[in-house]
Amino acid sequence: CWEVRTRNSSEWCHFIQTNPDCQMDSGFLNYLDGIFCVFPSALLPLVVTLYGLWLLYLFLILGVTAEKFFCPNLSAISTNLRLAHNVAGVTFLAFGNGAPDVFSAVVAFSDPRTAGLAIGALFGAGVFVTTVVAGGIALLKPFTVASRPFLRDAVFYMVAVFLTFTMVYFRRITLAGALSYLGLYIFYVLTVVICTWIHRRQRGEGLSPAGSGQPERVSDPEDESPSSSIHSGEYEEEYRPLLPSEEGTLQILTKSVNPLDRRKWRRKSCYWRFLKVFKMPVEFVMLLTVPVVDPDQEDHNWKRPLNCLHLITSPLVCILTLKSGAYGLYKIQGVFPVWGLGLLIGAFLAAIVFCTTKNEEPPKYHCVFAFLGFLVSALWINAVATEVVNVLRTLGVVFQLSNTVLGLTLLAWGNSIGDTFSDLTMARHGYPRMAFSACFGGIIFNMLVGVGLGCLLQTTSGQLVVQLELDGLLVWILAGALGLSLVFSFILVPAQCFQLGRGYGVCLLLYYLAFLTVALLTEFKVIRLTT
Repeated sequence: CWEVRTRNSSEWCHFIQTNPDCQMDSGFLNYLDGIFCVFPSALLPLVVTLYGLWLLYLFLILGVTAEKFFCPNLSAISTNLRLAHNVAGVTFLAFGNGAPDVFSAVVAFSDPRTAGLAIGALFGAGVFVTTVVAGGIALLKPFTVASRPFLRDAVFYMVAVFLTFTMVYFRRITLAGALSYLGLYIFYVLTVVICTWIHRRQRGEGLSPAGSGQPERVSDPEDESPSSSIHSGEYEEEYRPLLPSEEGTLQILTKSVNPLDRRKWRRKSCYWRFLKVFKMPVEFVMLLTVPVVDPDQEDHNWKRPLNCLHLITSPLVCILTLKSGAYGLYKIQGVFPVWGLGLLIGAFLAAIVFCTTKNEEPPKYHCVFAFLGFLVSALWINAVATEVVNVLRTLGVVFQLSNTVLGLTLLAWGNSIGDTFSDLTMARHGYPRMAFSACFGGIIFNMLVGVGLGCLLQTTSGQLVVQLELDGLLVWILAGALGLSLVFSFILVPAQCFQLGRGYGVCLLLYYLAFLTVALLTEFKVIRLTT
């Protein structure tokens, strides 16, 4: 599809529409058709700029959905299932933190042409987090690493990278290969649980069951670190508890879907207000369609009129976002649309719930809304991730860049920016050990589940083998850089008696700059293999 830029501008549209490699099989918008057919060639720079801004907004949507809707529901599910904190940390909450990365990988692996985007993003994010973020933490606050969790996570991550080496070498992955990724992740979870149990037993404790509070951490329960991505304080403050019972149902509904807290608006900075203006449309749509259960609130965030409305809107979102709306267009026996059936069933359930519940007291089955919220927010994230992949692919065609380099730069940076700020803020506030542990624990989940689940879904949908169209030398440089950075830390950290200072941080930052330079030089054919 890159060849479109080598042709005369008058031929662009015909080439895009007739070339099978330029077809977009998923997503709501055809970005290639838009940039090469809808707008004249003279406006190409303007359209590319608009696409870039739209890409930034898509990353913002991913962040808001994952942080304020997907993660809280996962936390509520783990609490209702009474999972131990360490189990919840490396399963549900790790999924919450890594949702954008995992869904982007699943979408990218659905097409062999964009598989390089997934590899680039997962490897690129791995190199970025283990060098730039880890190095930044060491620069901000020299500290002592928790030895056992670090060695455990480093070993598992190196094994995951080795598995991916083999996948890149053979340029394909089988059902057994996909299952090996997920099997390794299950083994990792069991190892974390057993190590934590042994560690706490030595201290005379047991595995603490999850109580009514939120599980403490995501990537490393042994350090008792809080989640690096779920800002529960902001969530609780912004989405207020149940309104006074004397207020009418309509008043409760209108206040429940209002994403703006005026008191908070007045005391926040101009930067926060600027960002909030762009977040509010997203939050409004999510509030209308995604129920959120919060066990930390007295009423568990029960809002009767809004939750009844969710029973109508949530099924519609599920139908209209699944397979990019393909099922929404389907008609039963060619007459009645599927979305109409979903609307009728949702309205019937909403009427039953509204007539059998009260504004002041959540029903006993309120926890079911957490599962509904999890499903709907996951579908929203998947839909947005599909658009992200399609925009990146379009920009790659315009600038004649490979999917791998787009993955290791734009997609990796976009998906990692939230965790970067969270980890560096945690280190600045005096918790560098927790932040450093999160650098390694979280990306293990993204690598193993992102590749494993993405390829498993393809192998179970009729393809016994998933073929990968990768970008040769650049993929090997990326994989080698990640493997070398892990070996570097695995040797250097114990050699320093697990004492990390600014020298270690500077080395990691220089390493990332060298890697990025080599990757870009390879992309632009300055560095190439000679035969």
